[in-house]
Amino acid sequence: MDIGIIGIGVMGHAFVERFLSQGFTVRVFNRSQNNIKDLAENGITVCATADELMRLSSTIILMLSDADAINNLLQLNKQDDLQGKTILQMATISPTQSKDIGEVISSCGGHYLEAPVLGSIPEAKTGTLIIMAGGSKTVFEDVLPTLQVLGTMPRYIGETGSAAALKLSMNQLIAALTAGFSLSLGYAIKNGVDTDVFMDTVRESALYAKTYDKKLQKYLDRDFGTANFSTRHLLKDIRLFIDDAKAAGLNTDALEGIERITNLTVENGMDLMDYSSIYQQICPDS
Repeated sequence: MDIGIIGIGVMGHAFVERFLSQGFTVRVFNRSQNNIKDLAENGITVCATADELMRLSSTIILMLSDADAINNLLQLNKQDDLQGKTILQMATISPTQSKDIGEVISSCGGHYLEAPVLGSIPEAKTGTLIIMAGGSKTVFEDVLPTLQVLGTMPRYIGETGSAAALKLSMNQLIAALTAGFSLSLGYAIKNGVDTDVFMDTVRESALYAKTYDKKLQKYLDRDFGTANFSTRHLLKDIRLFIDDAKAAGLNTDALEGIERITNLTVENGMDLMDYSSIYQQICPDS
């Protein structure tokens, strides 16, 4: 009943809270100590280095921002720190990146499982995240009780890379739905259509997605300040998807347009805001 978590951002904090509530001993490490000052003050074991956390923890969750951060971490740690340890990689990276990281961990005697999630802070705190797992079926079964702390029904997808691909597929949908809804909503408003009429029509149709209502008030208020999933992270995931989809022979023209919009949103200083901030670029203030 112990867990180590490396990378304590917004989601990492929610993970810590959830594991503590379920009786786990939790150790954390984060490069920026400011991000975990509150955890140290509340009696949680804060490790001075990632080496220390890996030595003390049998199961380690990686919640780092991207594959470069993960690779830098692995390069800084001694190979024997990974011997016999189980590494759960839960951030969004590409299938190829995940396979490469898995090979490094396996070569050091560790066990690797990619386990990206769908959901946000409320789902993490209540243990209702959608968890997609890729890698060894044996490792998945071994860590299932740990994964079930965060999501009631973790899904085994297949070999390493398969869950990473599914996660990127879902995040591509986030980008597409957000951009498409933003354009339609903005167009309707610019043409004098009442927002309630617009939404009632959408809700009654086969076009409706729950995310429309979830983000609607942010669009109407143009208030994008509280980010569980930031614009810069969406941009990172869009670019990962484009690269992988092109390599698979898929046409990514539509998504490349959204990539340009998202990039402009980031360049305009909204990189740390909620990803719904792309509405500001699609439908500027009149």
